[in-house]
Amino acid sequence: MTFKSEIVFVRILLPFIIGICCAYNFQNDLLITLSLTLCVILLVYLIAVNNFYKKLKAYNFKGVTGIIFYFFCFVLGGLVCLLNTQSLKEEYHANRSFDYLKVWVNDEPQQTNDIVRFEVVVTTGYKFNRPETLSGKLLIALKVDSLNPVKLKYGDELIVSSKNLPVEPSYNPSEFDFKAWLATKNIYHQTFINQNHLVKLNSNKSNPIIKYAIEVRKRQVEIYRKLIHNDEAFAVASTLVLGYRADLSKETLAAYSKTGTIHALSVSGMHVGIIYIFLNWALFFLDKKRLLKIFKLLLISFLIWYYSLLTGFSPSVLRSAIMLTVYILAKAFNKNSNSYNILAFTAFCLLLYNPFLIWDVGFQLSFLAVFGLIYLQPKIYKWFYIKNKWLDKLWATVALSLAAQIATFPLSIYYFHQFPLYFIFSNLFILLPLTAMMYLGIGILMLRLYFLAPIFEWIINFTNSGLKWIANLPFSGITSIWLNQWQLILLSFTLIIFTIALVNYKKKLLIVSLLCILVFQSFAAYYKISASKQQKILFFSLRKNYAAAFIEGNEAVLLTDLDGSNKNYDFFVKPALDQMQITNIHFVKWEQDTALKSFIKKEHQLVFHQYHILLLDDDFNYKKIDQLPKFESVWLHQNPRKNVLDLRNEVLFSTLLVDATNKDYMIKRYEQDANKFQLQSHILKKNNSYLIDLKVFK
Repeated sequence: MTFKSEIVFVRILLPFIIGICCAYNFQNDLLITLSLTLCVILLVYLIAVNNFYKKLKAYNFKGVTGIIFYFFCFVLGGLVCLLNTQSLKEEYHANRSFDYLKVWVNDEPQQTNDIVRFEVVVTTGYKFNRPETLSGKLLIALKVDSLNPVKLKYGDELIVSSKNLPVEPSYNPSEFDFKAWLATKNIYHQTFINQNHLVKLNSNKSNPIIKYAIEVRKRQVEIYRKLIHNDEAFAVASTLVLGYRADLSKETLAAYSKTGTIHALSVSGMHVGIIYIFLNWALFFLDKKRLLKIFKLLLISFLIWYYSLLTGFSPSVLRSAIMLTVYILAKAFNKNSNSYNILAFTAFCLLLYNPFLIWDVGFQLSFLAVFGLIYLQPKIYKWFYIKNKWLDKLWATVALSLAAQIATFPLSIYYFHQFPLYFIFSNLFILLPLTAMMYLGIGILMLRLYFLAPIFEWIINFTNSGLKWIANLPFSGITSIWLNQWQLILLSFTLIIFTIALVNYKKKLLIVSLLCILVFQSFAAYYKISASKQQKILFFSLRKNYAAAFIEGNEAVLLTDLDGSNKNYDFFVKPALDQMQITNIHFVKWEQDTALKSFIKKEHQLVFHQYHILLLDDDFNYKKIDQLPKFESVWLHQNPRKNVLDLRNEVLFSTLLVDATNKDYMIKRYEQDANKFQLQSHILKKNNSYLIDLKVFK
C-alpha cells in the first residue's frame, strides 16, 4: 500500500504542469504580478496552517487546505513559466529598434553548406552609439565567406546588425511548426545576415563548465574521427556515445526509426543505466566497508553527472542522472524510496529549472517510458512463469520493451506518424550490440584502448546492416498515421482505461475501453473513407519554388519543380500529402503537357474536373489574350510582364494566384493591383497555403 506521504511530488506535479501550460497559452506581463501576489498569499496561509495547526483546529478544514495547496502548486507553475518567458521582460531586445546588438554564442554553431546557424544571448543594444542593457535569445543564420570563413565557438562575443524578425509560422498543412518549436526554447526572433555584418570581439562570455564540456567533447569526437574510417559508423559512434549530432544518412535514420530503436541514437536513460551497471560492477571491491561503499556511490554519481555534462545535458540524460542520484543516495543511507515519487521529483526539478521542457518531445517520451517500466513491466513479466534461467531473462527483456512501447505508443504515433511492428525483435537484436558499443566507445576514449577501434567500428556496421534488413522486411511498420489532438486524447484515455482494467480485473472498465477503441476506429474509418472520395486542389506556400497538388481519392498530380529527394519537398509538401493519405503521386513540371484521368495540362491551360486555371508566365509577355476566355484562377509564374488591369480586360477570372518564383517587388505589385480592383488574390510566399475543396466548390 502506498501512503500519500510517499508520493508528495506525484501530488504536486500534476497541478504544477497544468499551471505551466495555462500560463504558456495565456502569456501576459500582468499575469506575473497577479501570480506572484497569489503565490505569496497562498504560501503565507499554508505556512500559518502548518505552524499553528492545533490552535487553528486546521483538521476541521483539511479538505479546503488541500485544495488551496493544489491551487498554490498550479499558480507556482504558472509563475515559473511566466518568469522564464523572455519576451515578457521589459528589456527584451525586440521591444525596441537598435542599430547594432552585442550578443554571445550560446551553443555550438552548426554549418550546412555556406550557412552557419547558432543561438545567441543578447546583452546590449546600440542606438546612435548609446548602449542599453538588453536580454533575450536570438537565432542567427549567418552566410559565411567561402574564401575566408569566420570561425565561431560557444561563448564568442559578437556585434551584429539588428535586423531581427519574428520567426515565421508554418504555412502549409502538417508542416513542422518551427515557430512553435523555437518558442519552447524561449526564442521568438531570428535574423539572416552576411559575414560582413558581423564583428567578432576578443571577449568570451561562456559558462566555464559548459565550455569545458564542449571542448572535451570536441577532442573526443576528433579521436573517433581518426580511428573510425567509415563515415556512417563515425556518425553513429559520435551520436550514440557523446550525443554529438553528426550527419547521419537518411537511410540509417530511417532504419532506426522504422524498427523502433531510434532511442539508441539519442543519449538517454538507457545509456546512463548501462554506465551505472558497469561502474557498479567495476567498483565492487569498495563494497567491503560502509564508508567505502558510500564513497563508491558518490563516485558513481559524480561520474554519471560528468558524462551527462559531456553529452550536452539533454532532458533524458538529466532525468536519468537525477533519478539515479536520488536512488544512489537513498541506497547509501538505507532510505526506502518510492519509484513514482523519484520520477515525479525529477520532473519537478527539471521543470522548475526550465518549464519549457514540458514541450520537449524527448522529455515527454523519456518520462512516459520510465513510467511504463515502473508500472507496466512487473505486471507484464508476471504473465508467464518460465523456469529456464536464460529464457526467463529473455522474457524479462521482452516485457521491458513492451512496457516502454505501450507507455509511449500514443505520443510516438502522434509525433512520428508510424508504428514499428517488429519493435520487440529489433530491441532484442540491438540490446547486446548497444551495450558492447557503449562499453567499447567509452573504453576507447577514457582508457585510450585504441586497438579496440576496428571491433567497435565492425559492431556499429553490423548493427546498422541488421536494422536496415529488419526495416526492409515485409510489413515492418505502419506508416503515415496522422492523429489530431482529439484523437491523441481519445487514444491515450483508451489505453489508460484498458491498462487499469487489465491490471485490476475490472470488467466494466474493460467494456468502456473497448467502446472507446470502437469510437476511435470509427473516426479512423471515417477519415479513410473521406480520403478515398476527396477531390481537392492544394497550392503550397514555398520560399522560392512552386507546388500544387491536384488530389483525387488517394492519388495526386503534383505540379512542381521539386522532386521526391528534395529537402523542400520533404519539409513543406510531403507531410500534407501524407496526412491526406495520398499513396500515389505523379510529378509534373510547369513546361510539361500531361493528361491523366481528370487532370489535363496543355498549352498553359490546366483543367482538373470543373476547375480551370490559366498558367501565365513570361511566354505571355507583351502578348494579348484574345476571345475573352473564362477561368476560375490565373496563376502568375516567373514574373510575367502583364499588369492586372490588362489581364482583367482579356480574361474572365475570379482568383489570382502568385507563386514564389516571382520576384518580391513583382509580388508586391501584383498584390497591390489585385487589391485595387477588389480581386481575390493568394500570395504563395510567406502566406498560408490555398486549399480548394471541389466538392464544396460545386
